[in-house]
Amino acid sequence: MSQSRLKYVSLGVLVLQTTSLVLTMRYSRTLLGEGPRYLASSAVVSAELLKILTCLLLVFYDHSFSVRALNRVLNEEILNKPMETLKLAIPSGIYTLQNNLLYVALSNLDAATYQVTYQLKILTTALFSVSMLGKRLGLYQWLSLLILMTGIALVQWPTESLGGPSSTPLSAGSQLVGVIAVLIACFSSGFAGVYFEKILKETKQSVWVRNIQLGLFGLVFGLIGVFVYDGERVRESGVFQGYNSLTWTVVALQALGGLVIAAVIKYADNILKGFATSLSIILSTLISYFWLKDFDPTSVFFLGAMLVIAATFLYGYEGKRPAISHSKV
Repeated sequence: MSQSRLKYVSLGVLVLQTTSLVLTMRYSRTLLGEGPRYLASSAVVSAELLKILTCLLLVFYDHSFSVRALNRVLNEEILNKPMETLKLAIPSGIYTLQNNLLYVALSNLDAATYQVTYQLKILTTALFSVSMLGKRLGLYQWLSLLILMTGIALVQWPTESLGGPSSTPLSAGSQLVGVIAVLIACFSSGFAGVYFEKILKETKQSVWVRNIQLGLFGLVFGLIGVFVYDGERVRESGVFQGYNSLTWTVVALQALGGLVIAAVIKYADNILKGFATSLSIILSTLISYFWLKDFDPTSVFFLGAMLVIAATFLYGYEGKRPAISHSKV
């Protein structure tokens, strides 16, 4: 495939993955069905396990499907370098928290509001990049961050419900919970992404090996979360209670999402990444309104969303923007 075609294929993959993860997660958390709903903490653990297995397969592929070579890499890079591996405990713990928060957010916010608000991670990543990596931002970047904050403030601007009393009592409290979850996830995403980037630059390990290390810690932290927060429900109905094909789709999208971005990032430039984000926001808005029917857009929301989309493009316009975690979502 030519380089230009790969760019557009990567754009399509990025849009599809981002949009489908948000929408399927939202749908799976609001769908009314028989029996207990699946545990978000359990889904996070399942995603980590699937990510580890996928990364092992990719390392296996990189070494020409040699079991001996795979065993050597795992011993040399993980078991024989305990201090290097331990460095990843911090971002892994934060990513586990972040992944749980995203389920909380999408249980309480419609997909469109979530998508736009989550772009605040551009601001947090930029600030952590400046403070931790010593990166310098240009005029366009600082301007875009101001536009971004304005846009997100407009999206969260309180509006009176036009649909009558049907959804108002519940949505006010639950929307606040959702927004707080997104804001904490944005800060955790920014810090963990920059911390992980710093580690990647200091060592020569492959991104797949690093993801295996992240996944192992994520699995441990995730299991602790399952038994601390959902231990009683697990004892009653099991870890995989409420799982169905939709749940496994969410797990697969969450596990493979970061890996897709890691593979795609070498072909897509900043403008394309901004374009992918913008398309994903527009698609999420349309599908939330026409299919999920859980979103009633206002003119203030549209103005805010347009500002966020403009800020995303502007941020990638001059120089290199700090990387938002290439390995996780």
